[in-house]
Amino acid sequence: MTDHLVTASTAATELADESAPVERPTAVDEVVVLDYGGQYSQLIARRVRECGVFSELLPHHVGAEEVRRRKPKGLILSGGPASVYADGAPRLDPELLELGIPVLGICYGMQLLALKLGGRVEGAEVGEFGRSQLTVHEPGTLLAGLPSEQACWMSHRDTVYEAPPGFTALASSTESPVAAFESTERGIYGIQFHPEVVHTPYGQDVLKTFLGGVCGADLTWSAASIVEEQIARIRAQVGDARVICGLSGGVDSSVAAVLVHQAIGDQLTCIFVDHGLMRKDEGDQVVKAFREQYGIPLVAVDAEDRFLDKLAGVSEPEAKRKIIGAEFIRVFEEEAAKIGDAKFLVQGTLYSDVIESGGGTGAATIKSHHNVGGLPDDLEFELVEPLRALFKDEVRAVGAELGLPERLVWRQPFPGPGLAIRVVGGEATKERLDVLRDADYILQDEIRNAGLYRDLWQSFCVLPDVRTVGVQGDERTYGYVVVIRAVTSDDAMTADWARLPYDLLEQIASRMINELREVNRVVLDITSKPPGTIEWE
Repeated sequence: MTDHLVTASTAATELADESAPVERPTAVDEVVVLDYGGQYSQLIARRVRECGVFSELLPHHVGAEEVRRRKPKGLILSGGPASVYADGAPRLDPELLELGIPVLGICYGMQLLALKLGGRVEGAEVGEFGRSQLTVHEPGTLLAGLPSEQACWMSHRDTVYEAPPGFTALASSTESPVAAFESTERGIYGIQFHPEVVHTPYGQDVLKTFLGGVCGADLTWSAASIVEEQIARIRAQVGDARVICGLSGGVDSSVAAVLVHQAIGDQLTCIFVDHGLMRKDEGDQVVKAFREQYGIPLVAVDAEDRFLDKLAGVSEPEAKRKIIGAEFIRVFEEEAAKIGDAKFLVQGTLYSDVIESGGGTGAATIKSHHNVGGLPDDLEFELVEPLRALFKDEVRAVGAELGLPERLVWRQPFPGPGLAIRVVGGEATKERLDVLRDADYILQDEIRNAGLYRDLWQSFCVLPDVRTVGVQGDERTYGYVVVIRAVTSDDAMTADWARLPYDLLEQIASRMINELREVNRVVLDITSKPPGTIEWE
């Protein structure tokens, strides 16, 4: 959460470098996680937060001075795909070990510590990937109170064969002679396994021991606890200025809008842009809820023709995102001019948006989110982003704290560019969007009827630019293919495809083909993240 003002041109420059800072809430302890490129790095920060300690993921090369500036209670070094002996592999800044705070190395982070401090790390003949058995020989501080035999999740090829001098080897696994070590005197700890994944049953216990027992951090932070502080920050940032909010009706923008409205009341005006890319009847539902239920000033703009004209002939996904993001801002500017002298723009930017949009040096840009990487350089508003430090489930906790209804709080994520990025490989025409909208309505209806909506992180349809031959009523058809995508996840950083019941899938496919004349084939996407993303574009 940033407590300084950020103009769009400034934000664009910062995102190209290290992104606008995400500051921790005041009066809470923090543990910094340094990212060495591991697939579970973001999940480490998430699990630390679940333990009650605020945590942020920083690139591994930020330097000891930046870590010192944050005054954390401890430091965690993440895993990573490299070998510690490979040319160009990420290295450990030795000054990080001189900060006077406890350090925990996980997987690659442990190997870096072992190598730097005089232990023996070598490439093993056999890698260790997936579930493994951990044997605790000497529990020490880090593994105290845990079973001597326990399951854990491994993902490595290099292995620590000898702990550094002065360190105690705590445990071993099938392929790791030293799977954990510690030096309580130096405050340095290492584990080869991944405590952050659910496949390590005692992983959270290990993290809690490190955070509370070793670092002495207060395990009191929660997403809901930041509401009061954010209200104060919003008031300090905007003063008596006019503020507008781009309201989509999704969880993120809705929580951001209600939070800002609690802070500044009718200084806030929400602008809802119906760009023709929403789900069936969604626009009417949003307008009714915010005008009648919350009493928040709302301007509804019918801009479907405008957006579809801009998207005409465009099939490349990043181009779609940039066009939609820029057009949103243009609409905001026009409506703001009608409202009055609006200076600030509220956005429901999340921490996962920042990470996936390359919001940090060394972070890969997976896709630009229109509220992060998709902003135009000449944006005329300063940004208010009260959710920037939070993951999605933390935003839901804030929404519940604010009293938002359960149906809204638990609404599945919906991308800012809407259905345009679910018409894949082709132009998002009115006809294709209508087909996709109707297919999605059938999917959501059946998912809810089956009582599975809350069990899924997301469920939606994709309409590829593909037609296939079919037979309906003894006649040849040449219709669209609808792809069903349903995933389970904790925070959208990783996701698994949902095992929907066969009879449910059959019912969904039957309805789509019978009710939608343009559709003659339905398929199921069974790709997890990684290697795929949740959205196709």
